Order: sequence, then structure tokens, then C-alpha cells
Amino acid sequence: MRTIATANVNGIRAAAKKGIVDWLATVPADVVLLQEVRADETQIPAEAREAGGWNWLVAPSTAAKGRAGVAVLTKDEPQASRIGFGVAEFDTAGRYAEVDLPGLTVASLYLPSGETDTPRQVEKERFMTVFAQYLTEAAERAAAGGRELLVCGDWNIAHAEADLKNWKANKKTAGFLPNERAWLTDLYGTGTFVDVVRSLNPDVPGPYSWWSYRGRAFDNDAGWRIDLHVATTALAAKATKAWVDRAEAHDARWSDHAPVLVTYDI
Repeated sequence: MRTIATANVNGIRAAAKKGIVDWLATVPADVVLLQEVRADETQIPAEAREAGGWNWLVAPSTAAKGRAGVAVLTKDEPQASRIGFGVAEFDTAGRYAEVDLPGLTVASLYLPSGETDTPRQVEKERFMTVFAQYLTEAAERAAAGGRELLVCGDWNIAHAEADLKNWKANKKTAGFLPNERAWLTDLYGTGTFVDVVRSLNPDVPGPYSWWSYRGRAFDNDAGWRIDLHVATTALAAKATKAWVDRAEAHDARWSDHAPVLVTYDI
């Protein structure tokens, strides 16, 4: 059995002051994928770096320092690692990193959030186009090496109405735009990739993983399900349990996201 966790930390330095150090030391996982780290290797607090005995692969944004950034933490030493996915515009943006483990390639993704009718949305759509192409190639490469592929992280898209509480009010909001949702539909429609958490929870709202800091979104569970485990089909079929590590109270949160964990029988 192998448990994998993904979490957008909303800044590792800030999260280290709010409780992520204890979480890293105690989370029952074999792999942890982090997004929005907002730090390079020299800026990660020592207490976070040393918690839990993890091997760290950090992919900071060098194009916009202090922004984005992803990391892959593993208990086992990776057999290989890669940062970026071969597209110059995004390879220095701290958006993607992956490692090879026995039988598995696992990646951390921070897909751009976008903003409706702005250049940020155009950038997001460029990313989506080239990343979909990369995923096909990555799945083929993993299969050739005897591995399954798992891409976890903040995908910044709620696929269906069940994936956000207030979907009617967000039809024109980045993250729930028709073309973004169609992009995920097309990805899942290839037969290669599966939304693991939804496959294990087919008929329920959420489970949500992000709540705005505004108002009482967390207390009212008015959230979005945008932190995903997207796996190749054979791996998804081996998922046995999925859960969101939701804080007990608003003031106990160390990020506006909550970790999403899945256990795989591999």
C-alpha cells in the first residue's frame, strides 16, 4: 500500500509558522506533493525541511521569484527526477516537477489560476494546451518504463457542478469556465487518465479542498474541489481510499487549501 498526499501550502514559509511542520512530521504518506511553495531550496525553513525525513525535490519559480513553486517529497530516494515539461515559457515558472519511483512516476502540478478576460487567462489556456500534449507523452514514457503515472496538485479547475458549492454564481469565473471544464472532460475522455477522488466518490458534492479566506466559506463548507489526483487508468483502479485532511477549525488551517490523500494498493 502506498499513500500519496497533495497540498497547496500557500507559501511554505508562512505555513511553517502555522502548523505544516507538525503535519510533515506525522502525515501517514509515502509521497507528498506541494504547490505554491513560493521559495527556493535556500528559503525553505529548516524545521520544515527536516520534518519527517523526506527527500525533497524543489522546483521554484525563477521567472517570478516568490511566486508559484512546487515540490516533491518522497520517503524513498527517487530513481530519476525532472523539472518542467519541456516548454520554455513554463519550465522556469515553478509549475511542474516529477520523480520516478519503482512502478510509479509521480508529479506535482500547479496549473495557473487565470483570470477571466485577462492575459492571465490566455496564459492559462496556453499552459493547458501544451500540458495536455505532455501528459500523453509522459504516460507513454512511464508505461515504457513499467510505471504508472500520477499527477497531483492544484489543477485550478472545478470540473463539474458537484466540484464547487456555489456553481451557479461562478459560471463566468476562471476555474469553472466552459472551456476549462471541457479541457478536463477531453483529458478524462482519452481513456488514459482518471480523476481518482471523484471515481471513489461518484455521487457526492466535493469533497472540497479549497475555501476562500473571505467570509465564512470554510465554516459553511462553501468550497471548490480543485486539488486533484489524476492517474493512469490501471493505477486509478488500485485506489482504495481517498480523503481530505480538513482542519478542525478555521484558525487551525495552515493554508486556504487542505491536503488530499489517496491510498493505492501498489
